[in-house]
Amino acid sequence: MTFNDFNFHKELLKGIKIAGFKEPSPIQKMVIPIISNGEDLVGQAHTGTGKTAAFGLPIINKIANGEIERALVITPTRELATQVSDELYHLGRFAGIRTITVYGGVGYGRQIALINKGVQIVVATPGRLKDLYKKGKIDDFNPEIVVLDEADEMLDMGFLEEIKEIFEYIPQNRQTLLFSATIPEPIKALADTILSNPQFISVVGQDESTTNNVIEQIYYVINESQRDEAIVKLLETEKIKKCIVFCRMKREVDRLTEYLKALGFNASGLHGDLEQSERDEVIKAYRRNQTQIMVATDVAARGLDVKQVTHVFNYHIPFDPQSYVHRIGRTGRAGKRGKAITLVSTEEFRELQRIQKEVGANMKLATIQMNDKDVTNESNFLSLEQRVRDIKIDDLAIDFIDSMEDMDYHEFVERVVTILLKENQSKVAQIGYDLDTVNSMIDEYQDEQKVAQKSNRNRKRR
Repeated sequence: MTFNDFNFHKELLKGIKIAGFKEPSPIQKMVIPIISNGEDLVGQAHTGTGKTAAFGLPIINKIANGEIERALVITPTRELATQVSDELYHLGRFAGIRTITVYGGVGYGRQIALINKGVQIVVATPGRLKDLYKKGKIDDFNPEIVVLDEADEMLDMGFLEEIKEIFEYIPQNRQTLLFSATIPEPIKALADTILSNPQFISVVGQDESTTNNVIEQIYYVINESQRDEAIVKLLETEKIKKCIVFCRMKREVDRLTEYLKALGFNASGLHGDLEQSERDEVIKAYRRNQTQIMVATDVAARGLDVKQVTHVFNYHIPFDPQSYVHRIGRTGRAGKRGKAITLVSTEEFRELQRIQKEVGANMKLATIQMNDKDVTNESNFLSLEQRVRDIKIDDLAIDFIDSMEDMDYHEFVERVVTILLKENQSKVAQIGYDLDTVNSMIDEYQDEQKVAQKSNRNRKRR
């Protein structure tokens, strides 16, 4: 099947050709005819499967053919809005399609002027769009097609109420399309509210464009103290073109970024405390290959679409299964293969099991063998230095030092550091528990699950 089979406008086909699209992806094959027929739709697909073009192409075609005049796409973040707007513009430029990105943090004037002048496709974030509607600035903007993109990310970011309010301003005689990587209950409820007799399409788990087949997923079960050694060794040994390292907290992003820079890695940090201009600069440098490693929180990297990301590293396991899906979806995009590597401590192992079960992830256990050179390399000394700096001093330690008054201060420090170095070296002969150990942990986890289930059943009988 080719894009010619959809009977698209000739100028749209020109844009498709120049964009380098060869043949429709599975999600595009399934949803383009439905959208072209004017039906509402819920589409479930992971990021990187071509869903922007899946909804964008039939919308542009309808505008080019004079079937509709205007469309609205709502996205969770400024970065994603910019990416979607750029892609739609490049696909439709020969058909005279004009797009605008609407987001907060900048003045209202230009955005309002362009919308009121009749730009055909508006791509907006929820906060700014709600403000414009609420203040009566865009009363004449009545889109005939509305797309809610990355709906589950909007849910995670707390935009659900804003979305509901926005739809109160939009005309009822519209076509509505909802796309999401996962479909939790609140998204199902939202779909029931804003869509009319929608078609449900899912390509998750059906083809080679899905997460399990395109993205190789690996995990290491480690001691907490091995995290830095593990990430450094993986960055050194994996064939990385460009990667993202996900951390849970902003302070972890800052610390790990500085740590990697100190070791000579080309890394930059991205999190929500950065000014928007700083975030834009970091992303631009990353896109231009001026930065190879981006260390980021989930919030900062939501909707980030960057080409040639070969690896995603979970420095810490995410808080929930949906975040895991979105994280690893930054690689393996547009059908290309990628690799997702997760570091999980023994304390976090149960969370890993829950994620595997809920998202159906095919994750493989691995270990890293460390040689003698690795045991004494600079990263170990930096890791030890960081451990020492992070330790909270205990009153018992002060009493212990007082009891060692008869020993020379420098000799005492040298002896303590020697102990720590030997301890550090002994821990990194191998990073990650082997299969037998992990299998025992899995058995223990499953036994606990059975006991819990039995206990729940007994409580219900009472």
